[in-house]
Amino acid sequence: MLFVILEVASFVMLFQYNNYQGSVWFTSANYLTGKVLAIGSEVQSYFNLTTVNRQLTERNVYLEQRVRMLDDRLRKAVGDSAIKAFSQPDSIPRLISAKVIENSISKTDNFITLDKGTSDGVHPDMGVISGTGVVGIVYMASSNFSVVIPVLNSKSNISCSIAGRDYFGYLHWDGGSPQIAYLEDIPRHARFRLHDKIVTSGYSSVFPKGVMVGEILHVFNSSDGLSYRIQLRLSTDFSRLRDVCVIDDVQMLEQRKLMKAASDSIKARD
Repeated sequence: MLFVILEVASFVMLFQYNNYQGSVWFTSANYLTGKVLAIGSEVQSYFNLTTVNRQLTERNVYLEQRVRMLDDRLRKAVGDSAIKAFSQPDSIPRLISAKVIENSISKTDNFITLDKGTSDGVHPDMGVISGTGVVGIVYMASSNFSVVIPVLNSKSNISCSIAGRDYFGYLHWDGGSPQIAYLEDIPRHARFRLHDKIVTSGYSSVFPKGVMVGEILHVFNSSDGLSYRIQLRLSTDFSRLRDVCVIDDVQMLEQRKLMKAASDSIKARD
């Protein structure tokens, strides 16, 4: 112990009373400290990737909806209604961020479980999207969790259209590759090209218009020959799905309630 104490004292005197040795010590200490801080920063950044990824997903979804809304306004603004179109209030829905805690892609009827439920504002029949496109529709929800019927489910039936052309059909998945789905009932007089984008049509009370779905790969005739059947590559990679957003749109909720009331009224008359 005496030897260690004397060694420490000698080093202190060496670096304190000699300029050259002191500068070497100062430079080395700064380098070592910088390395330690850099490693600590990288470790902290790694553990913050989940939060950053969630924020990027939310921001991407928000910007997609913003572009869609501005595009619609631009179309309406051609003519005398320009001032009126641009003076309308924003109608971007609230997004509830959620994380995928269970997922499957190899079954005929796949399901996704999210870590958000009714206590977070998630309810059945709400649309679920990711930063790259459509995911599915909330099927059931408890207080803290919810189950989603994704596009990769034989019972999924989402109204979609060809971007910029407004011809619409219904999205189905026949099993097999999780990257391939089909758009049914596209009319024979429709005009489109390969690699055109497929987006949500806005004709349902679940998804707003213009959410990305995929792009056209091939075109086939329907089984009865009266329409087209379009094969498309999905924009959402379900095998790597982690962060999603649930669409909480007040206007859509009002529309669903009105449709349900109309349906109940018709049933009561029958």
